[in-house]
Amino acid sequence: MKQKIGLKLTGAFAPLLAALCACASTEVQNTESLLSAAGFRTQTPSTQAQLATYNRTAPYRLERNTINGKGLYSYADKKKGVVYIGGDEAYQRYSQLVLRQSMAEKEREAFWSNYIDHINQEHGINL
Repeated sequence: MKQKIGLKLTGAFAPLLAALCACASTEVQNTESLLSAAGFRTQTPSTQAQLATYNRTAPYRLERNTINGKGLYSYADKKKGVVYIGGDEAYQRYSQLVLRQSMAEKEREAFWSNYIDHINQEHGINL
């Protein structure tokens, strides 16, 4: 009996888990798109030293390192097997793109919130 309940619960949470995975995948695609637009270049590790560094890198996280006194940013996509690499200028462009995108999302949210409030007031509909 316990086994059947466990399977039912797992089945009930499957759509939620699938949605979370899809959301994470979309977020990764968005981040990588912004990194590319900002001037980060992709590189596939090809030497033993590069592979060792790549394997120590946290996946899907933008990290800053200093090499010869200069900032070097890296973002590893372990699924694709590539690293996005950029310097301080590329990072500044990336930060600006992220900020612009965030502001645009907030503007869209405010628009739809105001629109729904207007519909509610005009027609007495609660959505």
